[in-house]
Amino acid sequence: MDRAVDQIEYSAIRATLLETPGIIDHMSPQKVTTGLTAAQAAESLRANGPNELPASRPLSAWRLLLDVVSEPMFLLLVACGVIYLLLGDRSEALMLLGFVGIVIGMTYFQQRRTERSLNALRDLASPRALIIRDGRQMRVAGRELVLGDLVLLAEGDRVPADIDLVTASNLSVDESMLTGESVPVAKHADAEAGTEGRIYSGTLVTQGTASGLVIATGASSALGRIGASLATLGGELTPIQLETRGVVKTVALGGLCLAAGLSITYWWLRGDWLQGLLAGLTLAMAILPEELPVILTLFLGLGAWRLGREKILARSIPAIELLGATTVLCVDKTGTLTANRMQLVQLWNDHASYDGQRAGAAALQEELHSLLEYAVLASHRQAFDPMETAIVQAGARLLANTEHLHSDWTLIDDYPLSREMLAMSRVWRSPDRSEYLVAAKGAPEAIADLCHMDADRHAALAAQVTTMADQGLRVIGVARATFPAPPLPDNQHVFAFAFLGLVALQDPVREEVPDAVAQCHAAGIRVVMITGDHPSTATAIAQQAGITEGRGAILSGAELTAIDDSALQVRLNDTAVFCRIAPEQKLRLVQAFRRRGDVVAMTGDGVNDAPALKAANIGVAMGARGTDVAREAAALVLLNDDFSSLLLAVQHGRRLFTNLRKAIVFIVAVHVPIVGLSILPVLFGWPMLLMPVHILFLQLVIDPACSIVFEAEAIEADAMSSKPRNPDTHLFDREILVRGLLQGLGLLIMLVGVYLAVIASGRADGVARTTTFLALVLSNIGLIYTNRSWSQPSWRRRGVPNRSFAWVSLSALALLGLVLVLAPLRDLFAFAALDPMLLFTCLMVAALSIAWFEFIKWATSKRVNTVRTAAPI
Repeated sequence: MDRAVDQIEYSAIRATLLETPGIIDHMSPQKVTTGLTAAQAAESLRANGPNELPASRPLSAWRLLLDVVSEPMFLLLVACGVIYLLLGDRSEALMLLGFVGIVIGMTYFQQRRTERSLNALRDLASPRALIIRDGRQMRVAGRELVLGDLVLLAEGDRVPADIDLVTASNLSVDESMLTGESVPVAKHADAEAGTEGRIYSGTLVTQGTASGLVIATGASSALGRIGASLATLGGELTPIQLETRGVVKTVALGGLCLAAGLSITYWWLRGDWLQGLLAGLTLAMAILPEELPVILTLFLGLGAWRLGREKILARSIPAIELLGATTVLCVDKTGTLTANRMQLVQLWNDHASYDGQRAGAAALQEELHSLLEYAVLASHRQAFDPMETAIVQAGARLLANTEHLHSDWTLIDDYPLSREMLAMSRVWRSPDRSEYLVAAKGAPEAIADLCHMDADRHAALAAQVTTMADQGLRVIGVARATFPAPPLPDNQHVFAFAFLGLVALQDPVREEVPDAVAQCHAAGIRVVMITGDHPSTATAIAQQAGITEGRGAILSGAELTAIDDSALQVRLNDTAVFCRIAPEQKLRLVQAFRRRGDVVAMTGDGVNDAPALKAANIGVAMGARGTDVAREAAALVLLNDDFSSLLLAVQHGRRLFTNLRKAIVFIVAVHVPIVGLSILPVLFGWPMLLMPVHILFLQLVIDPACSIVFEAEAIEADAMSSKPRNPDTHLFDREILVRGLLQGLGLLIMLVGVYLAVIASGRADGVARTTTFLALVLSNIGLIYTNRSWSQPSWRRRGVPNRSFAWVSLSALALLGLVLVLAPLRDLFAFAALDPMLLFTCLMVAALSIAWFEFIKWATSKRVNTVRTAAPI
C-alpha cells in the first residue's frame, strides 16, 4: 500500500463504511455507505491538498521582459533612442525610454489578463466526480476529491483518483493509458480481489457501474507517479493565426524595404544620412502591424473566457472561430431540448388508465396500484436515473398510506439492462413471505418477450404503446414474478413473468427551446434532432420545439442502415428528425452533412458519441450528464446541458469574428494616414510631421482600441438574422481592405489639406504639426466610434454601452491635453500652442472624418448586401 494510503486508516474506514446503514442500493444491497461528512472532507483537503497534478509555473517578470524586448517595435524604439543620442537630443531619448516602460506595463497587464482567463478555463475543465457526502449525492470538481471519499462511477466516466472498489456491477475498465493493453480489464469488489479491486486515476469505465473509496489523489496517484498530466487549453495555431502570421511577415518585409528606400531618398535629397535613418525608422514603426498578434491572442483568449462565464467551456480555440459559420446543429433530445427531468404522467393496463396531466386528477384507481407498486420495486430506491426518480416520486405520492410501499423489503439481487435484453429485474424478499418477488421494467417489447406474450396480445400492446408515444411520452412496460427459493437463475428470462401494464413518462421541452430554435432558423442555421427514441416520441418533441418547421421528414436508424451514401444525401435535404439512431450512426450522419458543405456542430454525451464529436466541425459535449470521454472528444462543453447555451455559443462566435474584422479595418485605416504623413514630407521637402514619439503616442490609442474596445463590443443587431458566414472567409479579404483603405485615404487627404492650409496662413511649422497631429488623434477616436457598428449608423447605438471605448477615448484626450498644456511635454513633441480657431478646425476635421467614415461604411455595406442577395443559395 502506497504512502497516500498510509495517511489514513484505510482498512478501518472500509470496515466501518461497510457496516454503516446506507441510503443507496443501486449497485449492491450488501455494500452501502453515507460517505464522508463535509467537515471530514474539508479537514482531509487541508491536510493532503487538492486532487490535482503540479501545474506549470506562470511566466516570470524576467521572461515577460524578454518577450517584450524581442518585439520588433521595441527594437525600433531602441534604435530611434540611439539616433537621438547621436543627434545630441537627450530629452527625446529619455522620453522614448519612458515609453518603453509604458509598453512593458501594457504588455504585462494584457498578459496577466490572458493568464487569468486561461486559469479560469482550466478550473472549469477540471474533471468532475459524482460522490456521496453527508448522505447525499453531489457533483464536485475532481480537484476537490479527498482521501476516503465515496465515488460513484458509471459507463463512460473517467476515474478521478485511485479508488478501491466497495461495489461493482459488470465493471470493466480501460487501463491502456497506464499499461498499454487495449483490452478492458474486469474489476471486482471482493475483499480478496487484489489489483482487480482497485481502479486508477485517468482510466476509463467502459462497462458497468461501481462505487469506491479514494485511496490516493494528485501526485500520489498512479497517474501522478508516472508524471502524466492533463491536457491544457491553447498552444495550437488557428487558421486565422496562420493567416495573420503571413500578413504580418509580408507587411513587415515590405515596410522595411519601403523604410530603407525612404532613408536613402532622404539622404540623397537632403544629404543628412542620420536624419534619413530616423525618417526610415519612423516609417517602419508606422507600417509595422504589431497590433495583429496582440488582438488575436486577446480576442481568442477573452472569447474563450467569456464563453466560460456563460457556462460554456471552450476546449479548442479553433471552435470559437467556426462557431459563427455553423450551418447545422445536430442535437440530441434528452437534456438538450428537454429538461431531463422526467414526470410520470400516465398509467395503463387492460382494466384501467390514469392521466396525471388532467387538471385535478383523481386518486389512482385500485386496479393500477400493483402496476405502480412493481414499477417502484423495479427502480433503485436512491435513484439517479431521471425515469427512476420520477417513478419513485410518483409512487411516494400516489401510493401514500397504502400497503403497496415496501420500505421493509430486502433487495436480494438485480439483473441489469444489457444490449441483448432492454429490461431489468430486481429480486426482493418480503418479511412475511418465503418466496422471492421479482419486479421487472423496461422497453415494452422486452417486457412482452419476458412475459412470453402471444402474437395477438403483443400486437394490441404495440398499438397502445404507439398511441402513448404519439403524445411524446416515454413508455415502459412493467411485469412481476415469484421465484420459490435460491439459487437464483443466471438469466431473468427464467422467471415466469406476468404483465402488469404500461407506465408513461414525459421529459418536457425546456421553456426556452422553441424561441431558441426559432432564432436559429432566423439566423440561417438548420436544427436537426438525432435521438434513440421511438419515432412518435421524437416527432412529438420536434414539433413542440419547432424543429420540424419546413422540414418534417423522419429517418430511422433501420432506414439509415438500408440506404447508401448517395441516397442519404438526398434524404438530408428534407429530414429534420433522425430517430432510433445508434451512437455509431451519428458518425455517418455528421460525415454526410459535412460532405454537403455544411459546418456541423453536434451534441453528444456517451462514450460511443466520441467519434462523431471528433468528426464534427464543432463537437459539443454535455457537462453535467455527459461522460468524460465525450467531454475530452468535444471542442465545447455545455456545463448547463441546454440548447439555449448552444445558441449563445453561436452568438459569441459571430460576435467574435465580426469584431475581429472591425479591428482589422481600424488597423488598416489608421495606418494609412500615419504612413502617408511619414512619406509625403520627405518627397515634397516638408519638415517631418511625425517623429517616433508621435508614433508611440498613437500606439497608446491603437493597441487598446484593437485589443480591448473592439473585443468588448456587443453583438450587431442583425447578427442573428443573417445567414452564417462562409467558413472560408478570411480576415484580410477584399471587403476589409477596401473599407479600411477608403477610410484611411479620406482621412489622409483631409489631414494633408489641414497642414497645407495652416502653412498657407503663414503659421510656423510647429503650429502646422500640432494642428495636424491633434486632428489625427481626434479622427482616430472617431474611427473607433464609427467602426464599432457596421449594420447601422453609430449614433443609433446609444443604448449599447462600451465602457472600454469611453476609457480609451478619455485617456487619449487627457494625455493629449497634458502634452498641449505642459510646456516641457510640448517641447518634447515639437508642438506649439494653438489658438481657439485652430482647435475648432481640428474638431471640424474630426467631424468631417466621422461623416466620411459613415459614408464608406454605408456604401460598403450596401455593396456587400447586394452581392449576398444576388448570390445563389
